Amino acid sequence: MEFASADPSVVRSIKQRELLNAWLRAATRHRPLPLIDDFHPNRVSDELPDMMGFDVEGEGEGARFLITQAGATLSTTYGSDHLSPAERINRYLDDALGPERYARVIALYSVCLKHRRPVYSISTVQDADNKDVSYERLLIPFGRGDAVEQIVGSYKSISIEGGFKINNLMGLRPKAVPVILVRAIIDRDFVPHQASRQPSDEVVELD
Repeated sequence: MEFASADPSVVRSIKQRELLNAWLRAATRHRPLPLIDDFHPNRVSDELPDMMGFDVEGEGEGARFLITQAGATLSTTYGSDHLSPAERINRYLDDALGPERYARVIALYSVCLKHRRPVYSISTVQDADNKDVSYERLLIPFGRGDAVEQIVGSYKSISIEGGFKINNLMGLRPKAVPVILVRAIIDRDFVPHQASRQPSDEVVELD
């Protein structure tokens, strides 16, 4: 699937829209990339369980992504909650995911690096009870000059069927291989506003 050019209205989650708006505010002070020190989203501590942070090492196809922060909810989603918090960081994303899963997501990170703009995707996958779940990923870049030095990711799982099982949802052998519905580069100008959505991402079962 090709990447579509989009404005922030493509992002469904209100929380992710708030993160994106904070990035755009920071980008007005530093172009083409904002500094991570200027990134000040509201109530970010509430979002940390659903977030990851990466240092970018290298350039282009040779770039690697060193995990500097790994949210607890994400660790459950990817089946790595058996690791201690210290073991979840200071490792490369390709090592953490393994070649099969890494191959499915690397294009998102590469496009974020190449275009120096936020990238958004929606995939669908089934949980252990065969409920359809949407997995929404937002990647936002930071750096000095033209080089992306850090990426912050927000990852949301929701289902119109209500509560669902998040354990190993995107793990090495999930119930079903995720199907990509949306891949977008957020590169259009816009006026920030609140998004609305019907599904709830508040109720999950962790077992």
